[in-house]
Amino acid sequence: MTNSVRKVAAAAATAALGAALAGCGGGAGAPDAGREARMGTPAASASASASASASAAASGPPAASPQAGAPAKPPTMAPGPNGLTPVFERAKQQTDKTVALTFDADMTSDQGPRAADGEHFDNPALISTLRTLKVPSTIFMTGRWAEEYPDQAKSIGTDPNFEIANHSYSHHAFKSPCYGLPALDSAAARADVDRAFAAFRQAGAVNTVPYFRFPGGCYDDQALRALSTAKVTAVQWDVVSGDAFAKDPGAVAEQVLTGVKPGSVVVMHCTRSAAPVTEEAVQRIVPELRKRGYRFVKVSELIGT
Repeated sequence: MTNSVRKVAAAAATAALGAALAGCGGGAGAPDAGREARMGTPAASASASASASASAAASGPPAASPQAGAPAKPPTMAPGPNGLTPVFERAKQQTDKTVALTFDADMTSDQGPRAADGEHFDNPALISTLRTLKVPSTIFMTGRWAEEYPDQAKSIGTDPNFEIANHSYSHHAFKSPCYGLPALDSAAARADVDRAFAAFRQAGAVNTVPYFRFPGGCYDDQALRALSTAKVTAVQWDVVSGDAFAKDPGAVAEQVLTGVKPGSVVVMHCTRSAAPVTEEAVQRIVPELRKRGYRFVKVSELIGT
């Protein structure tokens, strides 16, 4: 993809996303850019050519032996052109009515004082609801979140209903500009990914998979090149839930239900303070999609199809 085409696509996607977020904001208006970035609000993807690669490859960073229900070697995608980290957005097989609900457990490296003051970056009720509804899910977790909530990270990461994927350690940007997030250089970006996997292991999470989601959804070829030695598949999405800072669970549910197609990846959040209506929205989304014949799967199953 040429730079000019990439810029046009990025501008169009960003404009569409802004409209979607404004429509879900409960009349409060769009959130400021810094708050969006801390919640992983999606930015436009770059390098569509990288996402076109779809054959299996070696699995990513080693983890402890998985619990029952977690694949010993989760499927990954082959590297993209020139060895770039591959990017997955939606299942290649798009006739089977499967859908992956993914949840970003966001916490930036500087938010410890806010957590100490009582702000909740976790969402135990959401995890409980996913268990009750028996919805296999992929949790994209930051290493800082795992450090703040090690018991929850272990509980999620030892439950075969879930798999934990990497959302960086610090939730800093891998491409700049990215919603005002501090940017990492290539060496720091690679180390940040390793540090997150180490935090998962330290917490006792074993159902980890070699998948990575860029903070803010921001990436370019330089970011893909920086992660190429990490042997991860970058996972984006094709459905934005709009749950970040939303106040109306019905609007979030409707946005997901309108956008889902066979093989979709839905991006949502597992952060009470900044996505307070996600759990209620999920209670509406799940039964309706099942009524429509959809089956919920983890990202690893979508990549494996």
